[in-house]
Amino acid sequence: MKAIDADRYLRLIRGQTRGPAAGLARLGLGLCSAVYGLGAAARNTAYGRGWKRSQRAAVPVVSVGNITLGGTGKTPMVEWIARWYRHRGVRVTLISRGYGHAGGINDEGLVLEENLPDVPHLQDPDRVKLASIATTELEAELIILDDGFQHRRLARDLDLVMLDALDPFGLGKLFPRGLMREPIRSLRRASAVILSRADLLEPSQRELIRRRVRCTAQDLPFIEARHAPIDLIDGEGQTYPLDELAGKEVAAFCGIGNPEGFRRTLVPLCRRVIDLKVFPDHHLYGAGDVRSLTDWAGRMGANLALTTQKDLVKLRTATLGPVPLRAVRIGLEIMDGLEVLERILEPLLPVRDAVPQSTE
Repeated sequence: MKAIDADRYLRLIRGQTRGPAAGLARLGLGLCSAVYGLGAAARNTAYGRGWKRSQRAAVPVVSVGNITLGGTGKTPMVEWIARWYRHRGVRVTLISRGYGHAGGINDEGLVLEENLPDVPHLQDPDRVKLASIATTELEAELIILDDGFQHRRLARDLDLVMLDALDPFGLGKLFPRGLMREPIRSLRRASAVILSRADLLEPSQRELIRRRVRCTAQDLPFIEARHAPIDLIDGEGQTYPLDELAGKEVAAFCGIGNPEGFRRTLVPLCRRVIDLKVFPDHHLYGAGDVRSLTDWAGRMGANLALTTQKDLVKLRTATLGPVPLRAVRIGLEIMDGLEVLERILEPLLPVRDAVPQSTE
């Protein structure tokens, strides 16, 4: 979907486009949502009642997913969990479907590969097959399933669901009338909810989201996290401190599910964000895009061009003409509920054989 088409669609479902034609379009989308909802309910019922069976891997599986379309911060969460287990000596493998890739690893996979060089990442729609490869060929002790909440064919030991603080419930309507992949009641299947970008809301606003979650799943652990900029990186892998942005006027662009979250990340770091150019999620940049971006950065009179690491891994250039290009590398910080999250993760640590004590 082109960027302009995505923008028109979002304006339509948000009610920003007015008139009789828009009203009829929303009515049609609502009917499609009803059909979509019936299909999702039938599938979940089939798994819930055992008519369809999930297949269990030989090692524990941790799923990180969501109930809405668009960016909820799954990739930084996957990285955080992988690091948590790696720091404890666990051999981890990541598996995912690989949305948006064309014969190779997709953009999220490239970011994870760059940030976690010691963690293998496999992508294929058949995640049961990938789980078998992870254990038999890579000797994984734990599997992290990226974007796995709706993929019920592979059983999991933990289901962590991300909610984006800026739009936690996808306009409250199922796709295509809204942005929800499943109804809110599906959170009853979750092991915990992680509210990403929680720092962008006041405590009272976060509490309203917590209450709505608790109305659906009363005892569900609720964890708050923020996306914290770590450093800058260029297309050649060179890193730079965030201080480089101080006083700069920057032109930014991205092709991610939540461009507003990226803009809000940049605003405190720079003197001014002159413009934010938005591409569709998983956009594959071509030579024409590079020329267009180069012309755009020059017209903006920016000191620096900024993008996301997810976009930069597909561009692999250090400049846009004379304008330096950097990506803001993001990490995830747990603001509230770290002990709760660790208490959930700890039972999946492998039991190591005790080292025999010397009798001498």
